[in-house]
Amino acid sequence: MEYLTAVKIAEKWELSPRSVRNYCALGRIKGAKRIGKIWYVPENAQKPERSNKKKTPLSLTGILKEQKAARFKGGIYHKIQIDLTYNSNRIEGSRLTHDQTRYIFETNTISFENGAVNVDDIIETTNHFRCIDMIIDEVNAPLTEKFIKRLHSALKTGTGDSRKDWFAVGEYKKLPNEVGGNDTTLPEKVGGEMKALLADYNGKENIMLEDIIDFHVAFERIHPFQDGNGRVGRLILFKECLKYNIVPFIIEDDLKLFYYRGLKEWDKEKGFLLDTCLTAQDRFKRYMEYFRIAYR
Repeated sequence: MEYLTAVKIAEKWELSPRSVRNYCALGRIKGAKRIGKIWYVPENAQKPERSNKKKTPLSLTGILKEQKAARFKGGIYHKIQIDLTYNSNRIEGSRLTHDQTRYIFETNTISFENGAVNVDDIIETTNHFRCIDMIIDEVNAPLTEKFIKRLHSALKTGTGDSRKDWFAVGEYKKLPNEVGGNDTTLPEKVGGEMKALLADYNGKENIMLEDIIDFHVAFERIHPFQDGNGRVGRLILFKECLKYNIVPFIIEDDLKLFYYRGLKEWDKEKGFLLDTCLTAQDRFKRYMEYFRIAYR
Protein backbone atom coordinates (compact mmCIF):
# COMPACT_ATOMS: atom_id res chain seq x y z
CA MET A 1 0.00 0.00 0.00
CA GLU A 2 1.29 3.43 -0.94
CA TYR A 3 1.20 6.24 1.64
CA LEU A 4 1.25 10.01 1.28
CA THR A 5 2.07 12.60 3.92
CA ALA A 6 -0.74 14.61 5.49
CA VAL A 7 0.50 17.63 3.52
CA LYS A 8 0.19 15.81 0.18
CA ILE A 9 -3.23 14.42 1.11
CA ALA A 10 -4.33 17.93 2.10
CA GLU A 11 -3.42 19.17 -1.38
CA LYS A 12 -5.26 16.27 -2.97
CA TRP A 13 -8.41 16.79 -0.91
CA GLU A 14 -8.20 20.60 -0.97
CA LEU A 15 -8.06 20.82 2.81
CA SER A 16 -5.62 22.40 5.22
CA PRO A 17 -2.85 20.12 6.55
CA ARG A 18 -4.17 20.80 10.06
CA SER A 19 -7.61 19.41 9.12
CA VAL A 20 -6.03 16.24 7.77
CA ARG A 21 -3.88 15.80 10.88
CA ASN A 22 -6.95 16.29 13.09
CA TYR A 23 -8.86 13.68 11.09
CA CYS A 24 -5.94 11.30 11.56
CA ALA A 25 -5.68 11.94 15.31
CA LEU A 26 -9.40 11.37 15.79
CA GLY A 27 -9.30 8.09 13.84
CA ARG A 28 -11.47 9.31 10.97
CA ILE A 29 -9.08 8.20 8.22
CA LYS A 30 -8.82 4.43 7.96
CA GLY A 31 -5.24 3.16 7.81
CA ALA A 32 -3.59 6.45 8.77
CA LYS A 33 -0.47 6.00 10.86
CA ARG A 34 1.94 8.28 12.63
CA ILE A 35 5.69 7.88 12.37
CA GLY A 36 7.51 10.30 14.62
CA LYS A 37 5.66 13.60 14.20
CA ILE A 38 4.40 12.95 10.66
CA TRP A 39 1.06 11.42 9.70
CA TYR A 40 0.95 9.13 6.67
CA VAL A 41 -2.32 8.36 4.88
CA PRO A 42 -3.07 5.53 2.43
CA GLU A 43 -3.06 6.98 -1.09
CA ASN A 44 -6.53 5.56 -1.78
CA ALA A 45 -8.07 6.66 1.54
CA GLN A 46 -11.50 8.22 1.41
CA LYS A 47 -11.89 11.85 2.39
CA PRO A 48 -13.99 12.10 5.59
CA GLU A 49 -17.35 13.68 5.00
CA ARG A 50 -18.16 16.98 6.58
CA SER A 51 -21.66 17.28 7.90
CA ASN A 52 -23.49 20.55 7.36
CA LYS A 53 -25.85 19.70 10.16
CA LYS A 54 -25.24 21.27 13.53
CA LYS A 55 -24.15 18.57 15.91
CA THR A 56 -24.90 18.50 19.60
CA PRO A 57 -21.63 19.38 21.34
CA LEU A 58 -19.93 16.37 22.88
CA SER A 59 -20.05 16.12 26.65
CA LEU A 60 -16.82 16.04 28.61
CA THR A 61 -17.21 12.26 28.85
CA GLY A 62 -17.67 11.99 25.09
CA ILE A 63 -14.59 14.11 24.46
CA LEU A 64 -12.52 12.05 26.89
CA LYS A 65 -13.59 8.81 25.21
CA GLU A 66 -12.79 10.25 21.77
CA GLN A 67 -9.39 11.64 22.78
CA LYS A 68 -8.50 8.45 24.67
CA ALA A 69 -9.28 6.31 21.63
CA ALA A 70 -7.16 8.56 19.42
CA ARG A 71 -4.40 9.04 22.05
CA PHE A 72 -4.86 12.72 21.26
CA LYS A 73 -2.01 14.83 22.63
CA GLY A 74 -2.42 18.20 24.25
CA GLY A 75 -6.16 17.94 24.92
CA ILE A 76 -8.12 17.67 28.12
CA TYR A 77 -7.67 13.87 28.29
CA HIS A 78 -3.92 14.41 28.24
CA LYS A 79 -4.16 17.09 30.93
CA ILE A 80 -6.39 15.02 33.23
CA GLN A 81 -4.10 12.02 32.99
CA ILE A 82 -1.14 14.07 34.14
CA ASP A 83 -2.78 16.42 36.67
CA LEU A 84 -5.05 13.88 38.37
CA THR A 85 -2.25 11.32 38.62
CA TYR A 86 0.36 13.80 39.85
CA ASN A 87 -1.84 15.41 42.49
CA SER A 88 -3.50 12.25 43.80
CA ASN A 89 -0.14 10.49 44.13
CA ARG A 90 1.46 13.59 45.64
CA ILE A 91 -1.18 13.72 48.38
CA GLU A 92 -0.18 10.16 49.28
CA GLY A 93 3.52 10.99 49.52
CA SER A 94 4.88 10.41 46.00
CA ARG A 95 8.01 12.45 45.37
CA LEU A 96 7.66 12.57 41.59
CA THR A 97 7.31 16.09 40.22
CA HIS A 98 4.64 17.24 37.82
CA ASP A 99 7.20 17.34 34.99
CA GLN A 100 8.36 13.80 35.79
CA THR A 101 4.77 12.57 35.79
CA ARG A 102 4.16 14.25 32.45
CA TYR A 103 7.37 12.78 31.02
CA ILE A 104 6.34 9.25 32.02
CA PHE A 105 2.89 9.66 30.46
CA GLU A 106 4.11 11.24 27.24
CA THR A 107 7.14 9.06 26.57
CA ASN A 108 6.57 5.89 28.62
CA THR A 109 10.20 6.22 29.65
CA ILE A 110 12.09 7.46 32.71
CA SER A 111 14.83 10.07 32.73
CA PHE A 112 15.77 11.63 36.08
CA GLU A 113 18.87 13.69 36.64
CA ASN A 114 18.85 14.49 40.34
CA GLY A 115 18.58 12.00 43.19
CA ALA A 116 17.00 8.60 43.59
CA VAL A 117 13.37 7.84 42.82
CA ASN A 118 11.21 5.30 44.60
CA VAL A 119 10.35 2.52 42.15
CA ASP A 120 6.85 2.20 43.59
CA ASP A 121 6.21 5.87 42.80
CA ILE A 122 6.91 5.13 39.15
CA ILE A 123 4.86 1.92 39.07
CA GLU A 124 1.89 3.55 40.79
CA THR A 125 2.09 6.47 38.38
CA THR A 126 1.83 4.24 35.32
CA ASN A 127 -0.85 2.17 37.06
CA HIS A 128 -2.83 5.31 37.84
CA PHE A 129 -2.88 6.21 34.14
CA ARG A 130 -4.55 2.83 33.53
CA CYS A 131 -7.06 3.51 36.32
CA ILE A 132 -8.10 6.77 34.66
CA ASP A 133 -8.66 4.88 31.41
CA MET A 134 -10.81 2.40 33.36
CA ILE A 135 -13.09 5.09 34.77
CA ILE A 136 -13.47 6.67 31.32
CA ASP A 137 -14.25 3.32 29.69
CA GLU A 138 -16.75 2.33 32.37
CA VAL A 139 -18.03 5.74 33.38
CA ASN A 140 -21.70 4.77 33.09
CA ALA A 141 -21.32 1.39 34.77
CA PRO A 142 -22.89 0.99 38.22
CA LEU A 143 -20.57 1.51 41.15
CA THR A 144 -19.99 -1.98 42.58
CA GLU A 145 -17.61 -3.78 44.92
CA LYS A 146 -16.21 -5.66 41.92
CA PHE A 147 -15.38 -2.46 40.03
CA ILE A 148 -13.82 -0.81 43.11
CA LYS A 149 -11.66 -3.89 43.72
CA ARG A 150 -10.58 -3.85 40.07
CA LEU A 151 -9.46 -0.23 40.46
CA HIS A 152 -7.42 -1.15 43.51
CA SER A 153 -5.87 -4.11 41.70
CA ALA A 154 -4.92 -1.93 38.73
CA LEU A 155 -3.37 0.67 41.04
CA LYS A 156 -1.30 -1.67 43.23
CA THR A 157 -0.30 -4.50 40.87
CA GLY A 158 3.48 -4.78 40.54
CA THR A 159 4.28 -2.61 43.57
CA GLY A 160 6.34 -3.63 46.56
CA ASP A 161 3.09 -4.01 48.51
CA SER A 162 1.87 -6.64 46.07
CA ARG A 163 4.76 -8.89 47.13
CA LYS A 164 3.77 -8.86 50.80
CA ASP A 165 1.84 -11.90 52.01
CA TRP A 166 -0.46 -9.83 54.20
CA PHE A 167 -1.26 -7.25 51.53
CA ALA A 168 -4.30 -8.20 49.46
CA VAL A 169 -4.15 -6.53 46.04
CA GLY A 170 -7.66 -6.08 44.70
CA GLU A 171 -9.19 -7.43 47.90
CA TYR A 172 -10.27 -5.89 51.18
CA LYS A 173 -7.69 -5.45 53.95
CA LYS A 174 -6.64 -8.29 56.23
CA LEU A 175 -5.17 -6.15 59.01
CA PRO A 176 -6.65 -3.21 60.94
CA ASN A 177 -5.39 0.22 59.87
CA GLU A 178 -5.94 3.83 60.79
CA VAL A 179 -5.91 7.09 58.91
CA GLY A 180 -4.89 10.43 60.34
CA GLY A 181 -4.80 8.92 63.81
CA ASN A 182 -8.42 7.74 63.53
CA ASP A 183 -9.69 4.17 63.63
CA THR A 184 -11.22 2.70 60.49
CA THR A 185 -13.57 -0.22 59.93
CA LEU A 186 -12.14 -3.54 61.12
CA PRO A 187 -11.31 -6.06 58.37
CA GLU A 188 -14.07 -8.50 59.31
CA LYS A 189 -16.70 -5.75 58.99
CA VAL A 190 -15.50 -4.13 55.75
CA GLY A 191 -17.51 -6.35 53.38
CA GLY A 192 -20.78 -5.66 55.18
CA GLU A 193 -20.20 -1.92 55.46
CA MET A 194 -19.20 -1.61 51.80
CA LYS A 195 -22.33 -3.49 50.70
CA ALA A 196 -24.49 -1.22 52.85
CA LEU A 197 -22.74 1.94 51.60
CA LEU A 198 -23.15 0.95 47.94
CA ALA A 199 -26.76 -0.11 48.41
CA ASP A 200 -27.59 3.25 49.99
CA TYR A 201 -25.73 5.23 47.32
CA ASN A 202 -27.05 3.29 44.34
CA GLY A 203 -30.56 3.51 45.75
CA LYS A 204 -30.67 7.30 45.47
CA GLU A 205 -32.83 8.63 42.64
CA ASN A 206 -31.08 11.91 41.90
CA ILE A 207 -27.36 11.89 42.60
CA MET A 208 -26.01 15.35 43.34
CA LEU A 209 -22.49 16.57 44.11
CA GLU A 210 -23.07 16.39 47.86
CA ASP A 211 -24.17 12.74 47.54
CA ILE A 212 -20.93 11.86 45.75
CA ILE A 213 -18.84 13.66 48.37
CA ASP A 214 -20.83 11.98 51.15
CA PHE A 215 -20.03 8.59 49.58
CA HIS A 216 -16.37 9.57 49.39
CA VAL A 217 -16.22 10.47 53.09
CA ALA A 218 -17.88 7.18 54.09
CA PHE A 219 -15.55 5.22 51.79
CA GLU A 220 -12.44 6.84 53.28
CA ARG A 221 -13.67 6.18 56.82
CA ILE A 222 -14.24 2.51 56.04
CA HIS A 223 -10.77 2.48 54.45
CA PRO A 224 -11.47 -0.91 52.86
CA PHE A 225 -8.00 -1.60 51.48
CA GLN A 226 -4.66 -1.93 53.22
CA ASP A 227 -3.31 1.00 51.17
CA GLY A 228 -4.40 3.02 48.14
CA ASN A 229 -7.77 4.09 49.60
CA GLY A 230 -7.25 7.80 48.94
CA ARG A 231 -6.38 7.36 45.29
CA VAL A 232 -9.14 4.83 44.64
CA GLY A 233 -11.60 7.10 46.44
CA ARG A 234 -10.64 10.15 44.37
CA LEU A 235 -10.88 8.11 41.15
CA ILE A 236 -14.42 7.15 42.15
CA LEU A 237 -15.19 10.83 42.87
CA PHE A 238 -14.08 11.73 39.34
CA LYS A 239 -15.97 8.86 37.71
CA GLU A 240 -19.25 9.58 39.45
CA CYS A 241 -19.10 13.28 38.61
CA LEU A 242 -18.63 12.37 34.94
CA LYS A 243 -21.46 9.84 35.12
CA TYR A 244 -23.96 12.34 36.48
CA ASN A 245 -22.82 15.23 34.27
CA ILE A 246 -21.37 17.15 37.20
CA VAL A 247 -18.17 19.09 36.58
CA PRO A 248 -15.46 16.86 38.05
CA PHE A 249 -12.49 18.13 40.00
CA ILE A 250 -8.95 17.33 41.03
CA ILE A 251 -7.86 17.83 44.63
CA GLU A 252 -4.56 19.54 43.99
CA ASP A 253 -1.66 19.20 46.40
CA ASP A 254 -2.05 22.74 47.72
CA LEU A 255 -5.60 21.85 48.84
CA LYS A 256 -4.49 18.74 50.73
CA LEU A 257 -4.75 20.13 54.27
CA PHE A 258 -8.17 21.66 53.56
CA TYR A 259 -9.26 18.34 52.06
CA TYR A 260 -8.12 16.40 55.15
CA ARG A 261 -9.83 18.85 57.47
CA GLY A 262 -13.04 18.54 55.45
CA LEU A 263 -12.99 14.74 55.65
CA LYS A 264 -12.48 14.88 59.41
CA GLU A 265 -15.15 17.51 60.10
CA TRP A 266 -17.82 16.31 57.63
CA ASP A 267 -20.30 15.22 60.29
CA LYS A 268 -20.06 18.52 62.15
CA GLU A 269 -19.60 20.94 59.27
CA LYS A 270 -20.06 19.89 55.64
CA GLY A 271 -19.03 23.33 54.41
CA PHE A 272 -15.30 22.71 54.91
CA LEU A 273 -15.10 19.86 52.40
CA LEU A 274 -17.78 21.26 50.11
CA ASP A 275 -15.89 24.55 49.82
CA THR A 276 -12.65 22.70 49.07
CA CYS A 277 -14.32 20.60 46.36
CA LEU A 278 -16.05 23.65 44.87
CA THR A 279 -12.72 25.49 44.75
CA ALA A 280 -11.22 22.50 42.92
CA GLN A 281 -14.27 22.41 40.65
CA ASP A 282 -13.83 26.10 39.76
CA ARG A 283 -10.24 25.35 38.73
CA PHE A 284 -11.44 22.48 36.55
CA LYS A 285 -14.02 24.75 34.92
CA ARG A 286 -11.13 26.92 33.75
CA TYR A 287 -9.67 23.84 32.05
CA MET A 288 -12.98 23.26 30.30
CA GLU A 289 -13.28 26.88 29.24
CA TYR A 290 -9.76 26.80 27.79
CA PHE A 291 -10.57 23.66 25.78
CA ARG A 292 -13.99 25.13 24.83
CA ILE A 293 -16.01 22.38 26.48
CA ALA A 294 -19.48 23.36 27.59
CA TYR A 295 -20.63 22.67 31.14
CA ARG A 296 -23.70 23.45 33.12
